[in-house]
Amino acid sequence: MTVPLSILDLAIIGKGQTAAESFAGSVAMAQLAERLGYRRIWYAEHHNMSSIASSATSVLIAHVAAHTESIRLGAGGIMLPNHSPLTIAEQFGTLETLYPGRIDLGLGRAPGSDQNTMRALRRDPTAADTFPQDVLELQGYLSGPSRIQGVEATPGRGTNVPLYILGSSLFGARLAAQLGLPYAFASHFAPAALQDAVALYRRDFKPSEQLAEPHVIAGVNVVAAESAQEAQQMHLDVKRARISTFFGNGRTFTDDEADLILDSAQGQHVAQMMKYSAIGTPETVREYLDEFARHADADELIVAHQSTGTESRLRSVELTAQAVGLVRA
Repeated sequence: MTVPLSILDLAIIGKGQTAAESFAGSVAMAQLAERLGYRRIWYAEHHNMSSIASSATSVLIAHVAAHTESIRLGAGGIMLPNHSPLTIAEQFGTLETLYPGRIDLGLGRAPGSDQNTMRALRRDPTAADTFPQDVLELQGYLSGPSRIQGVEATPGRGTNVPLYILGSSLFGARLAAQLGLPYAFASHFAPAALQDAVALYRRDFKPSEQLAEPHVIAGVNVVAAESAQEAQQMHLDVKRARISTFFGNGRTFTDDEADLILDSAQGQHVAQMMKYSAIGTPETVREYLDEFARHADADELIVAHQSTGTESRLRSVELTAQAVGLVRA
């Protein structure tokens, strides 16, 4: 690989699993990724989703950090309109103080939930409108000076936790360029604007204290297995699980029911969300990732290893590392 490889751990709670088992899987994945040479692992803030265990993102990061030694860990991302900037500065300032030089803070403006959950979070419907100002306020708490006179983050002040702007549209690209921050595009589930957003970001980038040159991280799904047939079956299982998540309203569909929905217009939209996916044997995955890095004009790839089972996800992590030459001596 000509670019570094990282992991987006979706902290999946598989069928018949508990959240505790999901957390154990996340620790195992981070330990394996650390041994293999992946650059970083991020966890995303989602709420009211029975299949994702990373809702308390900073707590999960702390747990994984305590069971690893060197790999960078962070949020990909924290949905900042759900929180006050001071609270997030204190949380990630604490993480950086406990695990210096290992913490990243990716920021998004989506709710990470549905409308009812937004109300349960006490989120103001207009909170996303102040996202740029909130990013700057947060940056002030971590890197100084504070933008609110007399208010400092403790821990947080002077920790200089690196910020990343997450996005799936031109808005995030424009903001990241203006602030001189790294930009992570969510092409693993929102592929449409990838190339336009990256081009805008690179064209308009303004250097900052944190970053002298633009840095693009592009998301991509991976299902690596010993055989192409096994990988395709795993990919189908993931799509079926997503159908239950998006359309089940708490119910899990049978395989036949899920396949019928996948064949519908709504189902095809769900499949299209996973447009950028490397599926197959290690060689096939390596070729796809090389081409995708060029297509996305990316400086780094962040991989979501897609499988409904912990062991198959870990095997995908291992096979991909071997294929692209990450394995350390």
